[in-house]
Amino acid sequence: MTNYQWNCRTLTNEQKEIKDELIAEQNLNPIVAHLLAQRGVTNAEEARTFFRPQLSAGLHDPFLMKDMDKAVKRLNQAIGRKERILIYGDYDVDGTSSVALVYRFLRSIYSALDYYIPDRYDDGYGISEKGVDYAYDNGVKLIIALDCGIKANDMVDYARDKGIDFIICDHHKPDDELPDAVAVLDPKRPDDEYPYPHLSACGVGFKLMQAFARNNGMNEMSMLYPLLDLCAISIATDIVPMTGENRILSFYGLRRLNDSPCYGLKAIIRQCGLEKKELTNSDIVFKIGPRINAAGRMMCGKEAVDLLTARDMKTAESVAINIAGYNDSRKDLDKRVTEEAFNMVDKMDIKDKKSILVYNPSWHKGVIGIVASRLTERYYRPAVVLTTACGFASGSARSIQGFDVYSAIDSCRDLVENFGGHTYAAGLTLSEDNIPELTSRFEKWVEDHITPQQQRQHLDIDMEVRFREVTPRLFRNLKPLAPFGPGNSKPLFVARRIKDQGNSRLVGRDNEHIRLEMVDPETNFTHNGIAFNLADKLDIVKSGKPFDVVFSIEENTYNNSNIQLLVKDIKMSETNNIAAVLAQLIRSKDDAVAIGQDLADVHE
Repeated sequence: MTNYQWNCRTLTNEQKEIKDELIAEQNLNPIVAHLLAQRGVTNAEEARTFFRPQLSAGLHDPFLMKDMDKAVKRLNQAIGRKERILIYGDYDVDGTSSVALVYRFLRSIYSALDYYIPDRYDDGYGISEKGVDYAYDNGVKLIIALDCGIKANDMVDYARDKGIDFIICDHHKPDDELPDAVAVLDPKRPDDEYPYPHLSACGVGFKLMQAFARNNGMNEMSMLYPLLDLCAISIATDIVPMTGENRILSFYGLRRLNDSPCYGLKAIIRQCGLEKKELTNSDIVFKIGPRINAAGRMMCGKEAVDLLTARDMKTAESVAINIAGYNDSRKDLDKRVTEEAFNMVDKMDIKDKKSILVYNPSWHKGVIGIVASRLTERYYRPAVVLTTACGFASGSARSIQGFDVYSAIDSCRDLVENFGGHTYAAGLTLSEDNIPELTSRFEKWVEDHITPQQQRQHLDIDMEVRFREVTPRLFRNLKPLAPFGPGNSKPLFVARRIKDQGNSRLVGRDNEHIRLEMVDPETNFTHNGIAFNLADKLDIVKSGKPFDVVFSIEENTYNNSNIQLLVKDIKMSETNNIAAVLAQLIRSKDDAVAIGQDLADVHE
């Protein structure tokens, strides 16, 4: 049973004043005004910008990024000299979408182009000798690397010796010494003062193309807008903050994805059965993204770029069918390897351990990142999963909220051949002989740096609401807060002293979920909900006593477009807490507005 700590956020006095001003000036729903104040909105103008971000006016000048002028100058030279250019990227969604974006933009004005995606087993992660040799054999003079290369010092030198220049577009943490490339575009460079450091790799590629278009007097937005569906895919799947430029690119990218996606994405949308649905980031993360990723996990990520650069629907559908097959294989493999990893951990004594590291040389490299995520979710510890590839132990690390797993691996850098990544996800390669020492030192570093708060799973709750406030109108009012992601999470609410209406029951293949029918006994307002993987909380629901629920509000498309609650956790109400009971009885000044809205919804 997961024992979540509930963190109920409250507004500061200043935020309460902002909330009141937003209600008065914008006539906003009080709940929406509350959420905007929590998200840092301070006035009516910022609220308007939050709801309707401006694409051209809201984006930063791309030349503010370090080395951007050098990158554009070298790209202009390559095109002017009619040099062959290779677009090189990682095999995940961010990498393949980055390559597709840059390739599609440049092919509209230039033909001497090619793209290359490394193979997980033959090349390994990042810039490989095999990839550079491919460029040399094909007469390439300039490589634009996307979502990799920030630590490829040796490979950049190797390429230069062959007469090949590099422009690196990355967003991973750099080492102290940067590669000796013509240009290194990475907003995480410590010497870069670019205003927004959280771009995805596809976002960095977008900024390069924006700068190139501006430098050459092109209509940058008309040329770049058709590519924003790729940015939306990248931002959602790479779990970068949904703030600043990412929010703007994602906002317009989702619009493009819904209105007129590229042939490849349209084919994937059909494969997912999402043609008649308004697509959200959740659809990207759980349905579209995994299919695109499957090509790089099971075969070669080049097929994902083939899909995203397809010039006609027939070609796109043909590639999409292949990728759907890879995704089915990936699911089967993922399930088997995850079960094996769970069995391995269950045989360990991890009671006093702060981390998990497992190794099996037979595991498929394409799914170990997923397995690491599963281990982190189940045991709530930073996890490293290793297998064998290219003669080395190679693997992925995933982390828990608030803990920097990249720094933990960095502390063991003398044991690894190569590593890279972010705070919450990283990849590494090392000699098999070093695994025992890595296990010991990784655990020691985690033990010394992880805090008790980080070891406790928690839910950050935006606010407390009553069932009568949760209406279709509220759901509609919440939609403009999207797109959701880190830094702008989907609103999470708590309702207290709820009871089972009588028909709540277990559902699912293994009875692992709860189908909830709930009532607020004080007002008799009812709501249905689904609580995934919370079967162990059914006793609380069926106890006959009041309980509290934490939930988000979702559209139930299978029930006449009604709403349902996606329940994240359930706890017995604190019936002996007099203050908590009184808090339910004392109504705030917002109630009159909420009641009016409720009555309107009843008559809709």
